[in-house]
Amino acid sequence: MWVSFVMDSNIDFDELFARQLQAEFDAEFSGNEQQTRQVFSASDNDDADGARVKRLVGEGGQAAGTSAKRAKSRSLNEDDSRPMCKYGDSCYRKNEDHNNRFRHPPSQQGNVETETPSAKKAKSFDANEDRLYFTKVAGISSVYNKEISIDITDILGTANGTLKASAQFNYKFDIPWLMAQYPPEQRNSPLLLVHGERQRAKADLEKEASPYPNVKLSQAPLADAFGTHHTKMMLLLYEEGLRVVIHTANLIHSDWHQKSQGVWMSRLFPLQHTDPDRESDTKFKQDLLVYLNAYRNRDVTKWAETIEGHDLSSTRICLIGSVPGRHVGQNKDAFGHMKLRSVLRRSSVKELKVDENWPIIGQFSSIGSLGAKAENWVTAEWLTSLSTTSGAHAFGRAPNLKLIFPSVENVRRSLEGYPAGASLPYSRENDAKQPWLRTYLHQWKCDVHGRTNASPHIKTYLRTSADYSKVAWLLITSANLSKAAWGNLEKQESQLHIRSYELGVLFLPQHFNKDAFVVSKGGEIIVPFDLPPIKYETGDRPWVWNVAHNSKPDRNGIVWEPQGF
Repeated sequence: MWVSFVMDSNIDFDELFARQLQAEFDAEFSGNEQQTRQVFSASDNDDADGARVKRLVGEGGQAAGTSAKRAKSRSLNEDDSRPMCKYGDSCYRKNEDHNNRFRHPPSQQGNVETETPSAKKAKSFDANEDRLYFTKVAGISSVYNKEISIDITDILGTANGTLKASAQFNYKFDIPWLMAQYPPEQRNSPLLLVHGERQRAKADLEKEASPYPNVKLSQAPLADAFGTHHTKMMLLLYEEGLRVVIHTANLIHSDWHQKSQGVWMSRLFPLQHTDPDRESDTKFKQDLLVYLNAYRNRDVTKWAETIEGHDLSSTRICLIGSVPGRHVGQNKDAFGHMKLRSVLRRSSVKELKVDENWPIIGQFSSIGSLGAKAENWVTAEWLTSLSTTSGAHAFGRAPNLKLIFPSVENVRRSLEGYPAGASLPYSRENDAKQPWLRTYLHQWKCDVHGRTNASPHIKTYLRTSADYSKVAWLLITSANLSKAAWGNLEKQESQLHIRSYELGVLFLPQHFNKDAFVVSKGGEIIVPFDLPPIKYETGDRPWVWNVAHNSKPDRNGIVWEPQGF
């Protein structure tokens, strides 16, 4: 028995990604004499997602991995005259109007945590830490969900302080789900949600926020139709101080469930009682204020003022952000890949002999339009920035570039199966225009941290020694491989054009009193994939989300069938 996940080719990807139409596909259907087909159509007026899911159940059989309890609970709803919600067990909708119009299986919460955040054992954080974490992944060995893994309830838990207010910057929100992640005693504290939604999506978000009087929405200005508010950051104000969290996950359940994600959680920053100009060597506070003030938004500016009143000088990481616009003069080096170039040029570890034999590795979950040739952007200005070392020394040749993006087989074998591909947008059109990219591509593999089958939504860029034992620098960011995220130089390189908001944290060894980071499981940095990267084998193809993948079902018996191609 195969089940097919069908996606409409006419939908806007932001809408698809927003809704995260990743069906759980473990609800039980009974059938006796003939094969049964159920189609959930998204073409009605309730939603414009444009995605359709159809399930095929074999003769007299049941879907693999299903439970009798789910089938029984479904039958209890049979006398309800309302139409069944098209998403069934996988429905993401929380608003009252939708629930009044459509019936849902009592078990629709599926694999969502039923344990309340306050019931979970709180994870404590060392106040002197300045390190990276994975998010916890359901379905992998508990061994890999311990020391270097945290959940959103760990981040928001009461063990970290008495919360006064918080701000969540993100691309996609499920507000009811997010509210449930806060401890009950802190769910009424002021919460600012900074988003980039427009038109209908903005109206939907406003409606979703309406039951929560403590929630305020603030729209990030986006003049470019192709730009997004892709930054993922939490600002957490406690009675005891301030904490900054920069991560890679959308604020929706599926992003914190079975995906590989990264989180940097700061120390607790105290109030600024002494020198107001006190700053870390990394200029973290200065760069964070520059980033926030670039929003030109009063709600965000208030948070910038709060940050100004705290001492962030203890942090050891650098901030690399992107802000939409055409940046000239000094601002050209303030954002995007030019900011990374500027920071790397100023970095100085004399004992570390970084040369062209140290490869650059980029790992991401989305690929944009990069040009007909690698030298149009990737191996030109972008690689130049990532290759920069202290001073302006130019090597005789460019360093080896290795790019990690899931293959079709990586997605097929993932915990989520093919639906994980909804969060890996690489289009058939772009793939056809840039065949050269395949020569750089490597598999997603993370056996070292037990996450090979946890589809990556983390984005990582780093430089390693030729033997992969040392790391010269490492960046965890929201930025994928695209000009929109990193920026592209224009007008004879006099200005940098960026379309989207992005934010990441850069680890440089000198700020940790090291010549280089040693690749290990428990150090300050986490390399979130196996080294050395494994190149695509003959026959491997990068995951392309708008073509059919139906020659083999995934681990859950699903095939992927985009509609209209």
